Amino acid sequence: MSSTPPTPPDALSHRLVEELDDLPPDSLRDVAAYADALAEFRETTDRTTDGEDDEPDTGTKPESRPTDVPSKATITVKEINGNRYNYWQWRDGEQIKSKYKGPAEE
Repeated sequence: MSSTPPTPPDALSHRLVEELDDLPPDSLRDVAAYADALAEFRETTDRTTDGEDDEPDTGTKPESRPTDVPSKATITVKEINGNRYNYWQWRDGEQIKSKYKGPAEE
């Protein structure tokens, strides 16, 4: 065992890493088992689809994603001055990047 904590993958959100850092070892093992089961389920589901769409279902049609937004981006809702807006958001190395998508629906 190493005396230094592991470095989280860049693909994990900062918020998720902070939440994982607060969990005891037993809960971390439960999360790992769940993540493995979920990954296996999604891989199986991806193989059984008709092959028309290679991107995972993010709730947004691929054609509505701008070309400069990576496929790993998710939609985040931000509230600014009492108004809600959708933004594409993704991690690029240590930075979190955003691109305005449009007003959020109620």
